[in-house]
Amino acid sequence: MNNADNRRYTILLHMLVWVILLGFPYVLSRQSQELGMLIQHSWIPTAMYALVFYINYAYLVHKFFFTRKLLYFIVINLVLVAALVTVKQELIFNLFAEQSIPLNDARPRPPKGLFVYIDIISLIVPIAFAVALSLANRWKKSEAIRNQAETEKLQSELKHLKYQLQPHFFFNALNNIYAMVEVSPQNAQKAIHNLSKLMRYFLYETNEEKVLLSKEIDFLNKFIELMKLRFTQNITVHTDFPEEIPQVMVAPLLFIAIVENAFKHGVSATTPSDITFKINCDNNRINFTSINKNFPKNIDDISGSGIGLENLKKRLDLIYPNAYQLGTEIDDHNYYTITLSIKY
Repeated sequence: MNNADNRRYTILLHMLVWVILLGFPYVLSRQSQELGMLIQHSWIPTAMYALVFYINYAYLVHKFFFTRKLLYFIVINLVLVAALVTVKQELIFNLFAEQSIPLNDARPRPPKGLFVYIDIISLIVPIAFAVALSLANRWKKSEAIRNQAETEKLQSELKHLKYQLQPHFFFNALNNIYAMVEVSPQNAQKAIHNLSKLMRYFLYETNEEKVLLSKEIDFLNKFIELMKLRFTQNITVHTDFPEEIPQVMVAPLLFIAIVENAFKHGVSATTPSDITFKINCDNNRINFTSINKNFPKNIDDISGSGIGLENLKKRLDLIYPNAYQLGTEIDDHNYYTITLSIKY
């Protein structure tokens, strides 16, 4: 609902409330109460309440109450209440006195001061409602602005993380291709071709908040093929991805950091290595598992900056708060496992 529709809805709601307040006493008492008494005891007080309410709601609360000019706010309302009470007591009361209490009625009349006291209390109530409703509307607007600012902040952080991820990925891929150029020029040529496909995905597919899981899996397959070209002699990669991929949407580029991490820490220059990647969807969750032999890097090894997994955790916190599980484990056989489960 836009602002114009919301404003019209509010006006209609206010009109409906006052129509009910004015009409309900008439429906209940039209056969037992004369019109003059109905006007005196119901319609005129209701009109006064409406006048006091909207003067405060539309002007006084915003002009004086919210600007901390409380003395002006109190004085103006006291003058307003006194004026309305005087009008009602001096004019309305006298005008309808004969209809209110017949002249031959010997019952004692209530003191006039009692009516004044009741009228003052009655007129304070709409002032309190006007203040309360204005405060509620102000809080609602402040909350909407705060939520919008928070959303813009999250989007800005996500864009920053995405822009941070792209050069990181591109830098690592170029390092891999550079390592192949002298050893296997043909593989390097093939790797450049695969990298162009991956960069096309980066540029044209990841601008959306969510992409199909099938596209993300296709991206992972291309990236794994690129990495295998570098480690042809020493590595065996097993992929267990679903053949029939459900039409599930997922934030793009979530799994690439885990795959990069597996190739970074799961490959030895001297020992044959194997890496396994698994994806399955079960109970409205996407489950991704990476298993590799653990070959920790030396302290002086600067391959990669460690930005991948750190970036992943930040993105998960922003995109899937309280809807993901990320865990790591090293078993007795020195196999390192990362599991990521995302609720969709």
